[in-house]
Parts: sequence; structure tokens; C-alpha cells
Amino acid sequence: MSAVAIAPATEAPCTAVVLLGTGVVGRALLTLLGTPAARSLRLVGAANSKRQHVLAEGVSPSEVSERLARGREERDDAPLLAALDATGAARKVVIDATACAVEASRHPEWLAAGYHVVTANKALAGGPLPGWRALQKAAADGMVYGDAATVGAGLPVLSTLRRLRSCGDSLLTLEGVFSGSLSWLFNQYDGSRPFSELLRDARRLGFTEPDPRSDLSGEDVARKLLIIARNAGFALGSDEVEVESLVPAALRDVGTGEFLDRLNELDEPLRSRHAEARANGKVLRYLARLNQRGRARVGLVEVAPDHPAARLSGTDNQFALTTTRYHATPLVIQGPGAGPEITAQALLGDVLAL
Repeated sequence: MSAVAIAPATEAPCTAVVLLGTGVVGRALLTLLGTPAARSLRLVGAANSKRQHVLAEGVSPSEVSERLARGREERDDAPLLAALDATGAARKVVIDATACAVEASRHPEWLAAGYHVVTANKALAGGPLPGWRALQKAAADGMVYGDAATVGAGLPVLSTLRRLRSCGDSLLTLEGVFSGSLSWLFNQYDGSRPFSELLRDARRLGFTEPDPRSDLSGEDVARKLLIIARNAGFALGSDEVEVESLVPAALRDVGTGEFLDRLNELDEPLRSRHAEARANGKVLRYLARLNQRGRARVGLVEVAPDHPAARLSGTDNQFALTTTRYHATPLVIQGPGAGPEITAQALLGDVLAL
């Protein structure tokens, strides 16, 4: 562990924050932290996977990238948390803008130690059930777990569900399109162009992860479904979600470069599925579904042209919640489900709501 001198803060801020992750979402959040909306916050540390910069007196969001590039301070939680403590802030917050399972595994530890956690990282809440239970136990002592950015890129899905439950309502079924990248791909896919061409376009536009298998595997959608289901009271294990991967078995374990070179191997299976759907007068959509018995599945589904998911556009997500009170007609939450700016806004919103 490297020793880091932490200067005492001259005036305690209302809220002190550290940011883990300076990728596309982290950079978008740094931009927001430099605006008047974040004037009550003091950024005291920022870290990427290898380096960090810490200063309890405050770090300018606009200087973070340069400080990390020039710095030699290796990743270590202790100085980051010490910087939060040194501020004397009423609210101390760890913001996790990574997708790292190791970072996510620390969320209960941080909550138990008295830090609020705000995150876009789905690895713990949408992972194996023991991790979810540890999270709930750690948050029971009053620390807040801000998770709006984990589902729907900030659409008010979890907050709406929790409000309904607090009023005595119960989720019966859930259906929707939970992936902005898969939404865009199947909104565009009409058989006129190979699926691989659309996938290259989606990757170039930033709609997919650098390795599109992260999207095509369905695992990210499954994590979101688990997070919603667990917030609704379903004690689902990660092995209880049936997941249909769109990645052929022969391409699942190859390197990213080789996978990108062999994208055309995706075309024939999906062309066949599309032709079959069209013959039935339907279209393909990648849906997540949960029924009253807790059966959960994510995968390709043929839907009629008048189905709500068939009328989506762009990267829109859609969440249709049927509850004991929204029974005849489901409550539908819909809007853009991808993009670093709206995800960063969800993170900032959770911090400001503390």
C-alpha cells in the first residue's frame, strides 16, 4: 500500500465523492461534476483500473484525465476512502462507474463502513444471489445504494417499482427490451442487410461494447432482469434465468479480434430466424420476460407488428410492468436505454438525492 499525504479540507463540503472508472460513462460524469448542478459536491479522488489521484481539498473534474495520465499513484482503496473521511463531509459517496466485478464485490463493505454507494455496475446486484443478499444486509443500516443507472440508463424503472411496492402493490409479470444496443439492432434488422453489417454500424456508433459479445450474449440483459426481479421481491438466482445467446458456440471463446473478423458467421442463423418470423407475419425482438411463478427468460421472440416492442425506435428501452393494480393494462416505462450522458446523469441524480 502506498502512503499518501492527505491535506485537510479547509471547509467541509455537504457531499464528498470519489469516482471509480474514467471510461465513457466516467468521463461523462466528470463533465457533469464541472457544472453548476454539482456545486454542492466535492470530488476528492478519481481512479481508473491502474492509477488514481487523491486530494481531500478537491480535485478539478477537468484535470482528472491529465492527473491520471501523469500520476504514479497505484490503485488502492485506502487513500480514496481516507480522503473522503478527511473532508468531514456529512455525506461520503463512492461512485462506481466501472463494469468490474471486483469493484462491485466491495459495495457491501463500503456500505457497512458508512459510505453511500452510487453505481452503474450491475455485477453484484445482478450476479449470484448471495451477493445480492449481502448488499441488502449492508444497506439496512442506513447507507444508500444508488442503483438507478444499473437498469435502463437512468429511466425511472427501479424507483417506480419501489414506490409501487411501498404502497402495497406487487409485480405480477414483466416484459420488455432492456438493451439499447439490441433494441437498435433489431429495430433496424429487416433482412435487407446482413446482421453483421448492422452490428459493425452499431459498434462504430458506440451502441455496443468494444467486444459486442457483451451485448449479444444476453448476459447483460439477464443481469438487469435479475435486478428488477429482486427489487420486486423475487429471490431469483442467476442460474434461474434462461438466457439465449446470439453468439454461435464456435465464436464464444475466441479473441475479440478474431470474433470481429468472423462476424459474418452470425448472418445465416439470424437470416433464417428472420425469414421464419416474416413468414408468420411477425418481427424479431430480444425480450426479457418474468412471469408470476418467477420463471425468467431473455432471448429472441417473434412478436406481432402491433406488439409494443415492435414499435420501438433507435436505442429505446421498454419496461412493461403488470401489477396487482396495473392489471388490465401494464404500466409502461420507455425511453433511450443507452448512452454515457444519460447514464452519467442517473449517477449524478442518485448522488444529489442523498
